[in-house]
Amino acid sequence: MKVFNGKQAAQDYMSAHTLAFSTPELTLMRYSFWLADMIPDPKDKSSTIPRIMAYVEEKDFAPVEIIDDEHYEPTGAVRNTGMYGSVNIAGTDVKFCSECGAKISNNAKFCTECGANQD
Repeated sequence: MKVFNGKQAAQDYMSAHTLAFSTPELTLMRYSFWLADMIPDPKDKSSTIPRIMAYVEEKDFAPVEIIDDEHYEPTGAVRNTGMYGSVNIAGTDVKFCSECGAKISNNAKFCTECGANQD
């Protein structure tokens, strides 16, 4: 897969150009024109390429795990934050999940067992 190394391109541009009195819009416009300049091809000196192509690299990436939006598996990562209702159910502030019937906090936004939204 070919990937544009924008960080390296920006560092090269910033190191060669003074931008002390430029506005962000002007800086961006000058940077985009700089990237579009025609330069000698590093691999074939008899031809030219846009400068942006000098920053395109070939990279291999590990396969990305596909997330299934239809299947939810709680990890427990948000159980102790208190943000979505406490898992420590005490006293009368208890309700049951509308999907699986598990006991959940009365102010829970979703079920900690099955992940179903609570109304």
